[in-house]
Amino acid sequence: MYPALAVLQAMDNKAEVLWVGGESGMEAQLVGRANVPFSTIPAAGIHGVSLKTLPGNIIRLVRGFFAARQILHEFKPDVLFFTGGYLAVPMALAGMRFPTALHVPDIEPALALKMLSRFADIIFVSAQDSFQYFNHREHIVLTGYPTRADLAKWTRADAFQTLGLTKDTPVLLVCGGSKGARSINNAVLANLFSLLEHAQVIHISGELDWPTVEARVKELTGIQATRYHASPYLHEEMGAALAAADLVLSRAGASTLGEYPLFSLPAVLVPYPYAWRYQKVNADSLVKRGAAVMLEDSKLSDQLVPTVRDLLSQPQKLASMREAMQRLSHPDAAAEISRQIIALCQERS
Repeated sequence: MYPALAVLQAMDNKAEVLWVGGESGMEAQLVGRANVPFSTIPAAGIHGVSLKTLPGNIIRLVRGFFAARQILHEFKPDVLFFTGGYLAVPMALAGMRFPTALHVPDIEPALALKMLSRFADIIFVSAQDSFQYFNHREHIVLTGYPTRADLAKWTRADAFQTLGLTKDTPVLLVCGGSKGARSINNAVLANLFSLLEHAQVIHISGELDWPTVEARVKELTGIQATRYHASPYLHEEMGAALAAADLVLSRAGASTLGEYPLFSLPAVLVPYPYAWRYQKVNADSLVKRGAAVMLEDSKLSDQLVPTVRDLLSQPQKLASMREAMQRLSHPDAAAEISRQIIALCQERS
């Protein structure tokens, strides 16, 4: 979602846009905040679902195909732009006569994007390691992961002031995405007092676990209360949290390939263990380049404090990780993808 929003922001109204999304979730809310016209189609995944669920999901995909065909008939686009998700399948099948651009946010393309890549006119990838997953590489362009322009506007000084941080203690950012990451939240709360001995903690919990986190906030007093900065979600202030942090603890979703390099931010990555290997592949790539360390989800609670303490107490190690992360940065990714999509539109016109 965020890569596509970043690309649309970079287009700066040079094209008429319609966003086609799912019928539930945060997507409509976030797209609405960006003032982008939004429409929905039914869709559901068929990879890795139970036999009981599969027939219903297939029916939803068929319904999604006909809804997508109607949208395409009415909107008459010059180009289709996909960034992944099972919703892309019915839209792509309905729009096979249209030029298509893909952005692959993770290093390893998801099943839907891998299938669509066979018909794409151009494929944008976030990392060099993605090339190995495609047989036909002539249409692949390494652009990096597109990040929103508002993220980079923050200076460290402005971020500290906005978030109420002090300069005498390191800053640990904890985030698990818009829905949160329960095992990360639980590990942080279980070790909160020890973490606050070593760092100020910016904790973005996600909405699901926010009541539990909020209850813990009310228990803190004194210096612990001043060092713990918890929120269910950050919108405009997300750039401030990234700019202020000395170290980040998170899952290893695709945004780690763009947002952390943008801020040269060393990372402790905990890949989500109950899904396909995309996050593990992302984390392996950053670890291999010296920009991150990786912890297993099952061992997180025990290893969290020693890992954070050791990294924050080694300035040279953190500096080395920061330099490695910075080398992976592609700050102009959104602008480059936008430029090439507009060129594809012009060719179509």
